[in-house]
Parts: sequence; C-alpha cells; structure tokens
Amino acid sequence: MGHDTQVQAKSKKQYEYDRHHNAVHMRKQVINFAIMIFLTFLAFAVVVADFSAYFIKPVILLLAGVQVVLQLYSFMHMDDKKASHMGVISTFVWFGAVIAFTMFLTFLTIIWW
Repeated sequence: MGHDTQVQAKSKKQYEYDRHHNAVHMRKQVINFAIMIFLTFLAFAVVVADFSAYFIKPVILLLAGVQVVLQLYSFMHMDDKKASHMGVISTFVWFGAVIAFTMFLTFLTIIWW
C-alpha cells in the first residue's frame, strides 16, 4: 500500500523562470517590510519630537492607513491579480473594511454625541 507519487523534473527554462519570479517576489517583500519599519520609526519620531496633539494624531493615523494598505497588498498577496481566489479575498477584505469603518463611526458617534 505505497503511495504512487509522480515526480516531474522542471525544464531549464521553467527553472530559470521560477527562480527569477521568486527573486522578484522576495525583493518586493523585503522592500515593503523596510518601508513599514521606516513608517513605524517615523511615527515614533513624531511622538518623541513632542509636536502638538492636533498634528500627532492625524499623522499617526495616516501612517497606519498606509501600512494597512501595504500589508494587504504585499503580505496578503493581493497584488497577485492572476490568482483564481483573488475575487473572494478582495470581497472579504473590503466587506471587513466597511464593517470596521461602520463600527468606528458608531463608537465615535456614541462617545462624542
């Protein structure tokens, strides 16, 4: 009762394509990670610089929004338009964003009014 596993060797052309594709993908991941570290450092620097709270809060929220978009499109593989499951993932992500915005608006209204 052994398992019959088919092993197919890649052609030289397919191997080179996969190697290049993986290198490009890894480069994009590292660049996006470095950008997120920089944005986090920038947020801490704004707080440590002791600016006005009216300046700090919008800047931190803006930096957080940029990081959310970067993480969605980079680490959640939403930049891969060719994937067959991308429509389902996009639907759930945007539906979740609408729910989160609604919750934020609701609690903002409850607390401030």
